[in-house]
Amino acid sequence: MTRAHRHFSPLQRWLHWSMAVAMLAMLFIGVIMVSTLSQAHTLLIALHRPLGILILALVLVRIIVRVTRGSPPLPDSVPSLQQTAAKASHILLYALMLIMPLIGWAMVSAGGYPVTLFGAYHLPPLVSTDARLFALLRALHTWLAFALFALVIGHLAAALMHGLIRRDGVFSSMARGR
Repeated sequence: MTRAHRHFSPLQRWLHWSMAVAMLAMLFIGVIMVSTLSQAHTLLIALHRPLGILILALVLVRIIVRVTRGSPPLPDSVPSLQQTAAKASHILLYALMLIMPLIGWAMVSAGGYPVTLFGAYHLPPLVSTDARLFALLRALHTWLAFALFALVIGHLAAALMHGLIRRDGVFSSMARGR
């Protein structure tokens, strides 16, 4: 971070909120997708795969922006243990936002299925077809989705605590900026 600032940049806020919507949609689509065998299943898969790739692209941009722009410091009133937890949870969130789409892409590749973005445009497979690898990656994708969901809930709870209880500017730095 080259300079101290009190708010996230407009680009950072746009990336954050765009990804929040995309990730919540992805989590719900994923849950419904694996729990139905109706005709909706095909539509949900057709939404899930390109949405995962969009999230992967956005998180790569977000990481670059975060490294170059940094983030506002937490107020001094936030205890050091909470500051450490906030930093650790953000690292885990970024890691899961990056890893989940890659594992999903590899899982689909191992299953011998294409990752269709739109129309006839497919991404190349990340790994060769392998039923055992598919099963392993599917289980990993599922468990990491649960971990991501738990982190998102914790992130939301912390944001609400800062916005509604502490009112210390942490929430407003991402919600509305200046």
